[in-house]
Amino acid sequence: MPQYYEDKEEDLRACAGVREDFKACLLQHDCVVKEGKLPSECLKEGHCKALQTSFFECKRSMLDPRSRFRGRKGY
Repeated sequence: MPQYYEDKEEDLRACAGVREDFKACLLQHDCVVKEGKLPSECLKEGHCKALQTSFFECKRSMLDPRSRFRGRKGY
């Protein structure tokens, strides 16, 4: 679930909640924090894979021509 903060500006971009969770997962993962690797390196190792897939599916749904009729999925 997205982590909401009172002092933070509201992000109105599509898939903002999933984007925030994905970013938080990567930046708080032991791969980045303890090992000092870049988040991109940790992604290649397969960390936070479920959130990466969810973010991809959300972005892909924006390009899906069928979504013009059905509307975007509620991410």
